[in-house]
Amino acid sequence: MTGERSDFDPLAFLEESVAIPSHPDAGIDRMRAFLVETLEKHGLEPSVDSAGNVLTTRTDGEEPSRSYVLNTHIDTVSPHVPLEVTDDEIRGRGSCDAKGQLATLLAAFLGADIEDTRVTLAITPDEEILSTGAHALVGENPDLFAEADAVIVGEPTGLDVCTAAKGRFEGTITLSGANAHAAEPQSGVNAISALEAVLGALETFDARADAPPVHPQLGAPTLTPTVVEGGDATNQVPDAVRLTVDRRSVPPETTTDFRTALLEHFRDAVAEDVGVDFAFTERPTPFLEAWETDASEPVVETLQSACGGDVRPFTAATEASYFAAHAPTVVFGPGVLADDEGAVAHSPREYVRTADVLEGIAAVERVLESSVQG
Repeated sequence: MTGERSDFDPLAFLEESVAIPSHPDAGIDRMRAFLVETLEKHGLEPSVDSAGNVLTTRTDGEEPSRSYVLNTHIDTVSPHVPLEVTDDEIRGRGSCDAKGQLATLLAAFLGADIEDTRVTLAITPDEEILSTGAHALVGENPDLFAEADAVIVGEPTGLDVCTAAKGRFEGTITLSGANAHAAEPQSGVNAISALEAVLGALETFDARADAPPVHPQLGAPTLTPTVVEGGDATNQVPDAVRLTVDRRSVPPETTTDFRTALLEHFRDAVAEDVGVDFAFTERPTPFLEAWETDASEPVVETLQSACGGDVRPFTAATEASYFAAHAPTVVFGPGVLADDEGAVAHSPREYVRTADVLEGIAAVERVLESSVQG
């Protein structure tokens, strides 16, 4: 099937999409049904897998030599913000993150004049929560990503081409001591008192000799204490304290590397009579690891040439983390996370400029048509 862009109005699609609530309380069923109906209207046969992903493919040739995956998500954060249309903007929840990206990728998917190419549209249901859809997408379709020349992940980048992002891990450090009466504190081991050494060790963790170097694009990793819990009674030496930390990693650090290094660093910092353990927060999907794509990849050069934007890191967590381990991956799309006035994505003033949506469509089409253009 060769799509014709004249059959699809991306701005009308975007307006209708923004009018459909798809935050956690509303669910994504209506939005997903609208997407499926739109694809069927244009002659495609989309499938919805067991994880709720919507997948459909256009192919030219029996064994096409090029393959691309276009991905974004249909869920939004709460609360719903009603649709508002102006002369040059579409406002409302999801207009920027990420229904504007969906309209962009869908229009390019339908409108590109592909030759000797396979293009797969893969839309996930829960990026804002746990990314169960993206995790299943990679696990159940390994060949799709292994054979891809590039994956374009739609997120609000201001039409910059983002080739890297920090990872995000979260876990809890548990310090173990021994209870005692507060009148005789020396007879116990005060776990809260051991926090002083741990907080100091957090500050020096990334200065250790075997720490990852500062990343040329992403800069230094961060390690931030966020929640502390401990103690059961005001007159008792506490035997345990729990400190939650947020880790923003840079390549090549992995979750395994981080945990091993953290425990070794803290074990050297605290007293011998204090127990130290660390556990990642339980979740059904892997944490989003740091990732990077070489800026010399054709997808980077083509998108940058088409839009004239910067090549830079993406500043938020993204499901691109799951795909980048298998294929060259970029984050790209209209809209911005924030502007000169403040937050845009996830905020009450969320918007996307219609001209940017149209420019983004043309840029993605140029990638998909690269074999035609030679």
